[in-house]
Amino acid sequence: MSSGKCQFKVRNPWFGAVTVFLFLAATPAEGLSDTSSDLSECSKIEDNGERLKCYDHLAGRKPKEPVPALKSGEEPSQDKGKKFSYFSHLWELEPETRSGRFPISPYRSNYILPYTYNASPNYDAVREADPGKDLKYEEVAFQLSFKVKLWTDILGQKADLWVAYTQRSFWQYYNFEDSSPFRETNYEPELLLNLRTDYPLLGLRGRFINVGFNHQSNGQAEPLSRSWNRIVVNAGFERGDFSLLLKGWYRLPEAVADDDNPQIEDYLGYGEIWAYYFWKGNRFGIMLRNNLDFQTNRGAVQLEWSFPILEQISGYLQYFNGFGESLLDYNHRVNRIGIGFILKEWD
Repeated sequence: MSSGKCQFKVRNPWFGAVTVFLFLAATPAEGLSDTSSDLSECSKIEDNGERLKCYDHLAGRKPKEPVPALKSGEEPSQDKGKKFSYFSHLWELEPETRSGRFPISPYRSNYILPYTYNASPNYDAVREADPGKDLKYEEVAFQLSFKVKLWTDILGQKADLWVAYTQRSFWQYYNFEDSSPFRETNYEPELLLNLRTDYPLLGLRGRFINVGFNHQSNGQAEPLSRSWNRIVVNAGFERGDFSLLLKGWYRLPEAVADDDNPQIEDYLGYGEIWAYYFWKGNRFGIMLRNNLDFQTNRGAVQLEWSFPILEQISGYLQYFNGFGESLLDYNHRVNRIGIGFILKEWD
């Protein structure tokens, strides 16, 4: 028999009455009259639940604290001791990371680089529209990216429908002579069907596949207008602190007269690879892209390092070399390095 207090589970009013009787049998005679009176008062209560509470009170039994109910629309809290992967948070792959419809969440990285240096600005493009225009090597670059879930568990399956939006801007802030104009902004809405998966492949764990429609444009007038439409397919894999994202696309054909960026596939190819490694609050990333044409062999590489500063904000160092940093520069090689801050959404 344990040393803790003995607890009685009262299952009906009569058992409660017997409990009280046994208690009274061990009570000194001088307290019997008061207790008997209280017992008589309990027996007069017609409501079963209230009468049971009365007997419990006489027996000295304290009711258990009720579990607080969740407010309407409130999600169950996650297990604070369990760590979830980057993709689990990004695409809500685990039951504990799931949410309802219409929450706004990060999609791609959200960052600002107050200072970047581009060793090879694209003078040809801007001077085609304005022959006297000049460009500075220094720019501010930033990206905003978010997504919203429209439909969860479609037809009872492990599939969600999302709409996403990404905006990336290059700002000639340090070009004070020309009133610090925005040189280029790319607008990229997407509609994505995300399938939650879990399968082994080459030592990795396949976590999701999504397919969708992607539109990207820069919103400028001719001759600087650029746009294209694609069908995209993305697949995510993980192993421990390593995450791998494979991206592929097919450009939807358009009339030659309407094509603002001819042969863009010759520069951006048909896909790219993103890889991340997470270590003690740091995130190391690399992007690789190539047109897989050994005669022209055009592509791009981007290197990233995010390092801890604050709980939700990290320092961010980015290096890009190659074609397609922006739509305006799709056929121009850029060589840029920048430093700034990034929202930390991977922990």
